[in-house]
Amino acid sequence: MILSRDAIIAEIDAGRIRVTPLERDQIGPASIDLHLGNEIRVFEPGGPIEIADTDHTAISALRPFDAGYPLAPGETIHGITRERVTLPCDIAGWLEGRSRYARLGLLIHVSAGFVCPGVDNHQVLEISNLGGRPLVLRPDLRICQIILQRCEGEARYDGRFATQTRP
Repeated sequence: MILSRDAIIAEIDAGRIRVTPLERDQIGPASIDLHLGNEIRVFEPGGPIEIADTDHTAISALRPFDAGYPLAPGETIHGITRERVTLPCDIAGWLEGRSRYARLGLLIHVSAGFVCPGVDNHQVLEISNLGGRPLVLRPDLRICQIILQRCEGEARYDGRFATQTRP
């Protein structure tokens, strides 16, 4: 079941869900808005990529992000949420874009929008421009939202990105 605003606030007040930093106006009817952080990862130009064994950090560059970045049509970069998201073992989440930006062609996750139960990290965003014109991204933009839902049973993500703090 998807958590409504009242349920989200109750879970935050009980200390089971933490989003840091958080202002109460980020909590919508059934989601929490998240901001774009201050680092991006941009892919280096080059030839074909053998995806089976490639570490994305080997073909990209981490950049500070303190001014606007013009995301070109067809370009994909990695961003990261300003907020650290901590979920209990019985709540998972889904990252989704915001309709005001989706109407311009902005996609905030290519295919990895699931947030595992038990996470305690910043969320990496695979940001793509599907539109026909460059879109200027800026740090602290409320770029996406996390939709939370209860799990049947409990689980904890302990994988490769469990403690990520950079894109």
